[in-house]
Amino acid sequence: MTHVTELVDLLQLERLEDNLFRGQSRDIGTRFVFGGQVLGQALAAAQQTVDVAREAHSLHAYFLRAGDIEAPIVYSVERTRDGGTFSSRRVVAIQHGQPILNGSISFQLPEHGVEHQTTMPEVPAPEDVEPLHPLPPDELERLPVKLQRWLGIDGPFEFRQVWPRDERHPAKRPPIQHIWFKLTSPIDDAAILHRALLAYASDFHLIGTATLPHGISYLTHNVQMASLDHALWFHRPFRVDEWLLYSFDSPTAQGGRGLARGQIFSRDGSLVASTAQEGLIRLRAE
Repeated sequence: MTHVTELVDLLQLERLEDNLFRGQSRDIGTRFVFGGQVLGQALAAAQQTVDVAREAHSLHAYFLRAGDIEAPIVYSVERTRDGGTFSSRRVVAIQHGQPILNGSISFQLPEHGVEHQTTMPEVPAPEDVEPLHPLPPDELERLPVKLQRWLGIDGPFEFRQVWPRDERHPAKRPPIQHIWFKLTSPIDDAAILHRALLAYASDFHLIGTATLPHGISYLTHNVQMASLDHALWFHRPFRVDEWLLYSFDSPTAQGGRGLARGQIFSRDGSLVASTAQEGLIRLRAE
């Protein structure tokens, strides 16, 4: 089974009741369940309670507790409203009897209207950006097993950083970054699946943008980081098995929290999605 197939299967939830679903977890090297997984599964659960013609256009979620990788996650969907054009769903992700995520997702029947968008940043094409290189085997072997898995480049997504950064030895720089990404192999055309996979991928690198001016990263020994909330808006059609540019900035950090924003473009310059996330960035005493 390839990593892409494994991830696609992860988003195919088991239906327990009309509004109740169960998902499994994938260990990608994080200490707890990866937040993007919970976002993608929550969206997949909500989509199963909505007419397929209605497309998700916004998702807003709060991460309440760290998820246990070894336990399944139950998704309870509340059918808040079905109007003439819009449908609203509330999703609670539950583990060990406790909510780990509260989310609201809105769906809309496609319609025409006024259009404008911001311009995609001028960056090199993905073919002109160096792929990520694995750590030398001797360095990788000295790290904890989970960290080895996280820092490995053998995953369902390929990332190419326009301005590469060494997370082990981060230098201070402005809170802006651009990263090309796509699935490593093609998938079918179902737009529902592509949106769930984009929700999954949208959690990568986002809050890390707020650490760039401070010369720290999630690997810095006295730094505690966690996502607190996540917002995602879908604007235009896209495919996650084709190159997408994720353009990030962080306008502020304060009070132990940092705010990051993202814009996702297809390679033809279409703005396909936008994101925002606030995260905990806490410096512990030495």
